[in-house]
Amino acid sequence: MAPIKPLKLPLAAAEVDRAAYLRSDETYLSNAFADGQVLIFFDEKFVVVEDQVLFLKGSTLGAYQSQTDYFLGVKDSKAFFIRHLASAADEKFEFKTLRQIGAFLSARDIGLTVHGQGLANWHQKHPRCSICGGQTIVVLGGAVRRCVDDQSEHYPRTDSAIIVLVKDKQDRILLGRQKVWPKHRFSTFAGFVEPGESFENCVVREVGEEAGVEVSEINYLGSQPWPFPASLMIAFEAITSTPQLTRPDGDEIEEIHWFTRADMKSAIENKSLILPLEISVARQMIKAWYGAGADVDLVGEESWR
Repeated sequence: MAPIKPLKLPLAAAEVDRAAYLRSDETYLSNAFADGQVLIFFDEKFVVVEDQVLFLKGSTLGAYQSQTDYFLGVKDSKAFFIRHLASAADEKFEFKTLRQIGAFLSARDIGLTVHGQGLANWHQKHPRCSICGGQTIVVLGGAVRRCVDDQSEHYPRTDSAIIVLVKDKQDRILLGRQKVWPKHRFSTFAGFVEPGESFENCVVREVGEEAGVEVSEINYLGSQPWPFPASLMIAFEAITSTPQLTRPDGDEIEEIHWFTRADMKSAIENKSLILPLEISVARQMIKAWYGAGADVDLVGEESWR
């Protein structure tokens, strides 16, 4: 049973230089916005055309607005921004979520959308200072919020979470179903890293809590942002030598099953298994384990919940 090789994860792609040194240059940001490429974001959705994000030239949107236009970086001398709308834009635009379009985007656009959505979500949820409760304003091109009263600076939060593909000595994998998910929707196990906890210790704890088994031979597979709203998923595989002890915790996890490759193919065919989204770490780990034929055998209904 060979370990899975490091994964090339969909949302981990990035081609744009974030150019942090330009964030403090308000003159540059204002001038670059006019000729820059701007994404439009509102209510967890991007303006799209045929499942591709639409970039508008900044000058068509008016002047640079420091409180709602966030600088994303530079590529090939072109600046990229995201405009965060407080209300819906012109009805002629079509809006879709990153979950809907992520699988169709280029590496450049994936990097821009996950960066932009992460910033927009954070700004929307942190209008006040966590120290004094005062109003905060956007500074440094959207990378920071500053309190107008005590001048303290606040930075976007990213919540670290592990996600793990549990295998046994026969190379079966263990998948679980949360109570809030649709019937037949199964996925790998995941959980947030707690204060003072390493990624590896979190893997052991989460699998123990949710599935009742101890794991070892923990192998790092990769990471990718998951801006729904602000996570960074750290992927691992791990082995258990006591598969007979598996049991759902009954709280978060309602049902668990071991799958061979033949079991999984059959379950997809008879529609008794729904897998996670193609852009998710879970889906990519399952496909890497399944191996040759995954893009054909595992095609079926998918769900993010």
